[in-house]
Amino acid sequence: MKTLKLPHVGRAWLAGGAATIAAVAVMTWAFMPRPVEVEVAVAATGRFEAAVEEDAKTRLRDRYVVSAPLAGQLARIALREGDAVAAGAVVAQLTPVLSPMLDERTRREQQARLEVTEAQLQRASARAEGARVALLQARNDAQRSEQLAKQGFVSPTRLESDRLAALAAQQELDAATGDQHAAGHEVEQARAALGAVRNAPAGAPRAFAVRSPVSARVLRVAQASEATVALGAPLLELGDVAGLEVVAELLTADALQVHTGAPVAIEHWGGETALRGRVRLVEPGAFTKVSALGVEEQRVRVLVDIASPPADWSALGDGYRVTVRVLTMAKDGVTKVPVSAVFPLPSSMGGPGARMGVFVVDGGRARLTPVVIGARNPTEAWVREGLPVGARVIVYPPSAVGDGVRVKVRTV
Repeated sequence: MKTLKLPHVGRAWLAGGAATIAAVAVMTWAFMPRPVEVEVAVAATGRFEAAVEEDAKTRLRDRYVVSAPLAGQLARIALREGDAVAAGAVVAQLTPVLSPMLDERTRREQQARLEVTEAQLQRASARAEGARVALLQARNDAQRSEQLAKQGFVSPTRLESDRLAALAAQQELDAATGDQHAAGHEVEQARAALGAVRNAPAGAPRAFAVRSPVSARVLRVAQASEATVALGAPLLELGDVAGLEVVAELLTADALQVHTGAPVAIEHWGGETALRGRVRLVEPGAFTKVSALGVEEQRVRVLVDIASPPADWSALGDGYRVTVRVLTMAKDGVTKVPVSAVFPLPSSMGGPGARMGVFVVDGGRARLTPVVIGARNPTEAWVREGLPVGARVIVYPPSAVGDGVRVKVRTV
């Protein structure tokens, strides 16, 4: 059998053709668009929360200014800021100046002051009674929610909100009761001052003891040195550091999303964990505040009660800076994606309500998918429609990514 041999020229043509084909293949591979490397995240189901975050500060919920119940010579006050005083303890000594106090005008002034303090006592008593009714209602609501929660008719969020409402109602009753006691003390002081004027002794005047209306700490001494003071002059400022509240000044647009009873996380206060709180009041009136950039802003004060045990925040004091995160929305069992995967679509794209979009990785290519967003927070977006659970979406999509572009998932 004979072997067929190609001529030398034929072999050269075959070698050249093979080289040309290889060169074309290399050039085609070199200029072929490569897949764009991307990072992906999986659309998952879970709890979505939206909140308003703002700097805030603590302040005493109730302050008491101890004033001079009558005009006279004030002895030097030995108390200093931070000292603890008990209810009824003597905090100052006044020696009445009897010569001008024995006239009819002075007696009328003391009588008027007594009537004013009695009216304040009536208002404080009415507030305390209203707080007792509110506490009873809050406890009933909390018990009802606990029963319904056991049967699965009430969400855990609602149950927690009702429990916080009952706790806040108890704090309100405690504050109202304290005001009632303080008002009663003011009545006693005014009545004693009137008696000192009416029954002034013929000899040297006796010192009049000014007593503390509540058990508290001294916040400020207005008049420490011995001096002659007029009727109603402030002497001391007292407050109970255990009765702290948090005051946040929110933008009016953010305050519209906040409702009474909303849960609050108090952060960056110096402790290891965040404190629990509850919105007690959103003040109805706004005010203008100039920002650090010189922009006028309309803001509203939001008052927050601290719901964590006092032992957890005993180091906090009046005027401390904190950060509050007020929960404005909470949804369970919703589809979530990283907020970095969502971007606005042109007005010509998407269906009704779908003005946002994501890139979904499908078969090695990016597919532009219009979605309907329910809400967003700094890290997550709630997808109402348009995206199935488990879909892989591109986060921080590069500018080279477009609909149908080949992509490659970057691995860490």
